[in-house]
Amino acid sequence: MTEAKSTRTVRRGRIFPQIQWTEEQKAKRRAEREEFHQRSQVIFDRVKPEYIQTHYNWYMVVEPDSGNYFIDRDEEVAMQMARQKHPGTVPLFLFRINETGVSGTI
Repeated sequence: MTEAKSTRTVRRGRIFPQIQWTEEQKAKRRAEREEFHQRSQVIFDRVKPEYIQTHYNWYMVVEPDSGNYFIDRDEEVAMQMARQKHPGTVPLFLFRINETGVSGTI
């Protein structure tokens, strides 16, 4: 007696369908991200001189709508602190307290 083999096709690639955005939607999203970054940057630039000597290379998470920021040596802890204070707020911006504010490499 022979066993029947499965003819099931294995899916490859993304599980979710790709979103097809128009150029206008892409431009709008880019503009929203840039505006959000600028609002966050203002808060970071205001408090950076206060912390750069004592908390160099620590992480700062900024929630620009409230003006709150959260600082910790570990980026995950700083992010958790921000999420606990602002549950449901998706846009948070992460900076590193140094001369550039950049938190990673590209």
